[in-house]
Amino acid sequence: MKLKEFINRIFLVEIFKGLSLTLKMLFSKPVTIQYPFERRKVYDGFRGKHALVRDPFTDNDKCIGCMRCTTVCPSRCIYIKREKKENKMVVIDYVIDASRCIYCAYCVEACPVCALVLTEDYEYSAYTRNSLIFNKEQLLKNWDDFIKKWQGDFYFNKFWQPPGIDPSRWPKTKREQKPIPIKRIIENSKEKADESSN
Repeated sequence: MKLKEFINRIFLVEIFKGLSLTLKMLFSKPVTIQYPFERRKVYDGFRGKHALVRDPFTDNDKCIGCMRCTTVCPSRCIYIKREKKENKMVVIDYVIDASRCIYCAYCVEACPVCALVLTEDYEYSAYTRNSLIFNKEQLLKNWDDFIKKWQGDFYFNKFWQPPGIDPSRWPKTKREQKPIPIKRIIENSKEKADESSN
């Protein structure tokens, strides 16, 4: 045994180091956030609640039924039902089982038309598993609810044009994707509400 180790054992140096750290933390400012009264800032690219993006010009979902999201999904939690009508593929139903999702955002990256998004909304929980299975209408409602809370005038998801990939390899629609104007969506929804009330 070396002299330094012997001195450390005799004078309990390691224990006093631990106690000094405890004492230091006792008088430092707490880092705990008092949720739900305080909320942590959500950063761009946070992967939360699933949503189908509503086209601000047509008011429909942007999905073209290419099945890339289902193909790339590692947890196999996306189910798409589609039909061919008038030489065009139409998505009949789009289902995401959020209880199986691992929130990798591969589906968002793979989508050629930026029709899917993992929103920055993390405040959702449920008592039953079925309430975590979102169909097409619920996914569109998730988008509408998220957009109403969005602070900015435009929305653009980080995973629509992922960094590290040469933009020339993206599909044309992904390269041309611009930030979505939020005000236009809110104005359209207000106009629809006014029409339905009259």
